Amino acid sequence: MSTAYHIPVMLHESVDILGVKPDGVYVDATLGGGGHSRAILSRLGAEGRLICFDMDSDAIANAPEDSRVTAVRSNFRFIHNYVRYLGHSSGVDGIIADLGVSSHQFDTPERGFSFRFDADIDMRMNTSSGQSAADLLNSCDEQRLADILRIYGEVENSRRTAALICSARAKSPITTTAALNAAVAPVLPAAAPHKTLAKIYQALRIEVNGEMRSLEHLLRGILASLKPGGTAAVITYHSLEDRMVKNFFRTGNIEGKDTADLYGRRRSPFTVITRKPVLPTEAEVMQNTRARSAKLRAASRSEL
Repeated sequence: MSTAYHIPVMLHESVDILGVKPDGVYVDATLGGGGHSRAILSRLGAEGRLICFDMDSDAIANAPEDSRVTAVRSNFRFIHNYVRYLGHSSGVDGIIADLGVSSHQFDTPERGFSFRFDADIDMRMNTSSGQSAADLLNSCDEQRLADILRIYGEVENSRRTAALICSARAKSPITTTAALNAAVAPVLPAAAPHKTLAKIYQALRIEVNGEMRSLEHLLRGILASLKPGGTAAVITYHSLEDRMVKNFFRTGNIEGKDTADLYGRRRSPFTVITRKPVLPTEAEVMQNTRARSAKLRAASRSEL
C-alpha cells in the first residue's frame, strides 16, 4: 500500500487495543488504504482470518493478497450478514472501523469530496450507485437542505446557506465544486472560509452516503458479530459519530439510555475499555493533519 493513498490514523493504538490472537478472526470494516488490515494480518498466524469491507472499488484493490484474507465490496452496515455467510456464526474476535474518508478520496478531484478542486461534485463512496451530491443539491427542498447542513455539518446560518444554494440552482444547476463554492460565498467568513466550506461538504457527504444510518447498522452488527470477550475499536472524526459510538458502547443503544436488571444494576452488552477517547499524538497530527479530529473508542463484548 502506498501511503499516498491513505495514512492510517492511530494505527498502533487501535490495533494494539484489539489484542490480536494469532488464531483469531478479525474484521476491518473500513479497508481504505489497507493500513489497519496489514497491521492485523502481521499479528495473525496461519490459522487466523481477516475479513475486509469497503464500498469503494479503489479501496478493495488495496486488500492484502493473502489466503487468510477475504475482501468484501459492500457497505459495512451488512457486516453481520457476511460474518455469518463466511462461516463465522459463532462470532469474531475483533472488529476495527476507521470512519474517516481516505486521503485518496479527498485528493482525487473527480470524486468531488474536496472544495480544493474544481470538479464534478459527486461524493459517493460507491460511485456505481445512489444519489450524487449534485443530484441532492439540485433536487432537495430548501428546508430539508437547511436541516442537513445544520444537523450533519453544524453549519452556522444553515438557512441562509440553503437559500443561497437554491437561488443559485434556479439560475443554473449546481454540478461542480466551483459552482457550489460560488453559491455559498456570501456566508463564508473572510478569515477562514475553508472551515465553513469543510462543514458544508461534510454535511453533504454524510447525507449522500447515509453515513449516520450506516453507522447505526454497523454498531448493531458489531454487537451481533462479536464473540463474548471480543473487542471493537472505532475511530470517529466528528461529534455526531463519536456520540453515537460512545452511547452504544456504554449502553448498547444509540440513544444512550441505561437499562437495569431487577436489582437496579445497569446492564450493557459491552464493557467499555476507553473511559475517555484515545486521541492522536501531537507527532501524528504534525505528520497527518487529517488525524487532528480523530477519536478512538473501544469496548469488549460482555460475557453472555
